[in-house]
Amino acid sequence: MKRVEWIGTAQHVKIMQINKDLIAASSTPLVLAILAEADSYGYAILQRVRELSGGHLEWTDGMLYPVLHRLERLGHVETRWEVAESGRRRKYYRITSQGRNQLREERRQWLAVDAALRGIWQVLTLFISASRPSSAALLSPGA
Repeated sequence: MKRVEWIGTAQHVKIMQINKDLIAASSTPLVLAILAEADSYGYAILQRVRELSGGHLEWTDGMLYPVLHRLERLGHVETRWEVAESGRRRKYYRITSQGRNQLREERRQWLAVDAALRGIWQVLTLFISASRPSSAALLSPGA
């Protein structure tokens, strides 16, 4: 989560550090889902990841392009070159039908992981609430 601190007149934003393994594991479903919305190019994909994560995921070119190249090699995405209004050439990525099938599988797996984590966190919240009644209000979903 971002936390804003004011020091004098300067604003400092602290960004949550997300484990590299978690970022790597989520890269394929995120990229495929973004491309399922619409064809896109590298910089726009980076911006969309930042937007979807509320700024928590700050991918770099060095992280994104190997993922895109791997997805292209696997047949999950196709590419084409277009010239932008600025005259600059951009490489656009498009999800293929094979990529859509992979996205469905990735989603199924992530939903299973999400359900398991939510289940254990709910149990832990109840356990902590029962062992520390004064903490119960802090742990409730509405707090």
